[in-house]
Amino acid sequence: MIKISLDIIMLKRNMSSKELAKEIGITPANLSILKNNKARGIRFNTLEKICKALDCNPGDIIKRE
Repeated sequence: MIKISLDIIMLKRNMSSKELAKEIGITPANLSILKNNKARGIRFNTLEKICKALDCNPGDIIKRE
């Protein structure tokens, strides 16, 4: 199972969902779907924007359990 640990990185970076959604150009609702592991996939360009905004690597937020 693939798990998104986006909320943990956001907490460490002191960034709210609203701020991140605005910075990467997606709706807060779509970010919530991703944070709650309800998304079926993620586009690489969206993943890149998230990593840039949070100063992290994809492996920091995507885990296989």
